[in-house]
Amino acid sequence: MQPPSTTSSAGPSSVRVELGPRSYSAEVGPGVLAAIGGRVRDSLGNRCRKALLVIDQAVPGKFADLAESSLRESGLEVARATLHASEHEKSLHSFGALLQQLAGLRLERRDVLVALGGGVIGDLAGFAAASYRRGIPFVQCPTTLLSMVDASVGGKTAINIDLGPGSGLVKNMAGAFHQPIAVLADTLTLESLEPRQYRCGMAECIKHAMIGADFQDPSLLDWTRRHASSPAQSAEISELITRNVAIKARVVAGDEREEREGAGGRALLNLGHTFGHAIEALPGAQGVLAGGQTLPGEIQHGEAVALGLRAALAAAVRLGSASQEYGALINSLLDSFSLPARASGLPETGAVVDRMRHDKKNLAGSLRLILPCGQGRATVVENPPEQAVRDAIDSIRA
Repeated sequence: MQPPSTTSSAGPSSVRVELGPRSYSAEVGPGVLAAIGGRVRDSLGNRCRKALLVIDQAVPGKFADLAESSLRESGLEVARATLHASEHEKSLHSFGALLQQLAGLRLERRDVLVALGGGVIGDLAGFAAASYRRGIPFVQCPTTLLSMVDASVGGKTAINIDLGPGSGLVKNMAGAFHQPIAVLADTLTLESLEPRQYRCGMAECIKHAMIGADFQDPSLLDWTRRHASSPAQSAEISELITRNVAIKARVVAGDEREEREGAGGRALLNLGHTFGHAIEALPGAQGVLAGGQTLPGEIQHGEAVALGLRAALAAAVRLGSASQEYGALINSLLDSFSLPARASGLPETGAVVDRMRHDKKNLAGSLRLILPCGQGRATVVENPPEQAVRDAIDSIRA
């Protein structure tokens, strides 16, 4: 079942993000990256003369060349900035370097910045676009499953703040709301993903399925369970991405700047994230699979989201808003994508709670959690009992 806010044909699907004069379309499908030059001209007209193409260095060169060729064929002068995409590089230093390059190229307010990569590149480049000359247009060209279904849509841009040794990064603490003029999610780029990156994207898909009933797609969770293990270039994966983007588009259209309080607003997209951000990129912390295998390196964003979803389920079951059966269903789905069930190397529980209190979604110093409250539904819980939060953290401790 296609969501009512999408259009499709034998080719790509298109999801409209309805925001009045800032509305735009997200196109999903194989080969859509080749259309980027035309999309820029359609949006900005002939006054747009220059483009800065910000590229994740992990993106295969053929896709960077394709994007640059399309932009040049539309009559634009194109420069490149190639960056290493990591949470530590999503920093004040990288942000400043991008602003310096934009200024050195003398881009004007009708020129365009294009982000080609995953969520780190989209967040960083988007924030630079929001800040340079108080805002220039930008285009999101996501190349990871995670960025296609979540980070590229909705206009949230940000960088991290490093609090120094022992504290690690505080996620997304400086940023701006700045909507793109277009999103082009070319599914051919998924061929370049490592399996671990692909699994990270599935964590955000499962999150969307857990709020699908709140946003006009109550069957998304069951559909995801049946189809999401399909090959990366299958019609099912294109539909998975399109349906996830449609969820995000509906949320953003109803609450663009996360100002709506209570159930139904953009805050529901943060399901799992308050727990997840508190353990993401913690020095020494590692994900552990249900079978006991420890994943190498730091906990990645999608893995942190998966752990956060598990913790949110544990808190919801303890507080009586979700059943144990529902918790088991979601945990089994997360396990099926080899997403971590536990985390090793976490600091003591109180320190994790303190990190959660840094979350920018908190109000008046009170912790806010998004917790499941039924299949496909979630709700905002203000100032939850601290013991329930502590128990939830301990439930994901290896």
